[in-house]
Amino acid sequence: MSDRSDDEFRALVQDAAAHRTPGDSTPDAYRPFLTGSWLDDRLARGSVRRFARWGAPAAVVAIAAATRLIGIDKPDAVVFDETYYVKDAWATWNLGYESNWPSDANDQWAAGDPDGYLGTASFAVHPPLGKWIIGLFEWLGDPSNPYSWRLGTAIFGILLVIAIMVATWLLLRSVPWATLAGFLLAIDGNGIVMSRVGLLDGFVAFFALLAFIFVLLDREWAARTGHLWWRPWLLAAGVALGADTAVKWSGLWFAAAFGIYSVVADPNARRSTWAFIQRAIVNVVLIVPLALVTYMSTWIGWFRSDAGYDRHWADQPGNAFTGFFSWLPHSIQSFIHLEQSIYAYHVGESRPHDYAAPAWEWLLLIRPTSMYYEGSDYGDPGCTASTCGASILDIANPLIWWASVAAAIYLVVRLIRRREWQVGAVLIALAGGYLPWLAYPERTIFQFYTIAFEPYLLIALVIAARAVLGSPGDERGRRTIGWWTLGIFLALSVAIAIYFWPLYTGEVEPYAFIASHWWLPGWR
Repeated sequence: MSDRSDDEFRALVQDAAAHRTPGDSTPDAYRPFLTGSWLDDRLARGSVRRFARWGAPAAVVAIAAATRLIGIDKPDAVVFDETYYVKDAWATWNLGYESNWPSDANDQWAAGDPDGYLGTASFAVHPPLGKWIIGLFEWLGDPSNPYSWRLGTAIFGILLVIAIMVATWLLLRSVPWATLAGFLLAIDGNGIVMSRVGLLDGFVAFFALLAFIFVLLDREWAARTGHLWWRPWLLAAGVALGADTAVKWSGLWFAAAFGIYSVVADPNARRSTWAFIQRAIVNVVLIVPLALVTYMSTWIGWFRSDAGYDRHWADQPGNAFTGFFSWLPHSIQSFIHLEQSIYAYHVGESRPHDYAAPAWEWLLLIRPTSMYYEGSDYGDPGCTASTCGASILDIANPLIWWASVAAAIYLVVRLIRRREWQVGAVLIALAGGYLPWLAYPERTIFQFYTIAFEPYLLIALVIAARAVLGSPGDERGRRTIGWWTLGIFLALSVAIAIYFWPLYTGEVEPYAFIASHWWLPGWR
């Protein structure tokens, strides 16, 4: 995001035009994004430019830090699935594997005794990287303090805001629009809540977006250098995708989506069928081994232990592999069996839950997840009404969310009409994060999973907003309407964010005030 002069910016546009992608339906695949909208034209001159280039992104990061860090030690209780992850994280940090806990472990934890793990291994349904991260911050601070066990997710939530600005800039080459994408995520409820609780999905979102950034950089590198095998950014994407999968297996879908895109979007792959096959092979060779090594490295605690779950499964009579795979070390055989058990759990988990939401409901925002609720009466701390409550409702900013879904539909139409690689990149990332969940209609899943693909919805919204605002060649009246539309939208989005803030942070409020946020029946 360097501060270029106007001449340098024109040179950037010319350089982009020189590298247009063969096969695109438009004369210049970069032109709709790099020739500038009216917003870019207005912000390209004078002292405003310096603020737009540096001050505005810094302000967005400050907003993200404030909304994610202030008061994260409240409520002083284990909320929702923190009951699994904050304890598993501490056990993993100390033992190398997840442990069983006594039935009153949450009470012991709240009383300041985090070392009550029993030492016997428990069956964990997610890989360990996210728990290693949470455990690191518990170790650096006080594991029984909510601030410590939530600090890791808060920091990654801030990094996610920075990453969406970088990704948007790589797509649009516009700091103002990149800043807008970061601002939308900084004030969005889903982004805020998932950065303030000790769950894993914020890590999934970050590592996936980091891989997306690396894939975009690789596309530029391949187009500029023509190198077939020396692809440093693709190697980096492999590491990021391995880390993503090491948090939750849903990272595999991003790996598949980005792997396909990195081939399809490679200009050199379109020269012939052989060139396409050649680059597909290269991409698999560069991405998959590094992703696998990264994934396996996060299990080092399990491999080094003697008591990890199923650690000595293959040592038991009758369990070891026979036939072709019998040569594998027993530790690897045991690990494969554990992975099979985790897979069986994921495809078979269908127990009912009050806040379960099938994937087809996610885009409509029908059933957000209640992370925490505690009622209180008049005279209790903070309660000034007859009945009060403290609630954490993981709900995206409704206006931003529904507008983003509409923008994604607009991008589908735009891709069909113009075949712009930027639009294709956003849509394939969105598809990788969302579409696979539609294949599991009976599985118990939740709305908060959407944080993994929400950044791409917001980028879609920014691209749509840019189209609404228009370009310098449009009529003045159209540009004025675009400005007013964008301004009103942002003002309403901020107002809604402020209104929902108490439900993002678990503040004690009158019950009537909390109920006023239940706009749809499924929101209560």
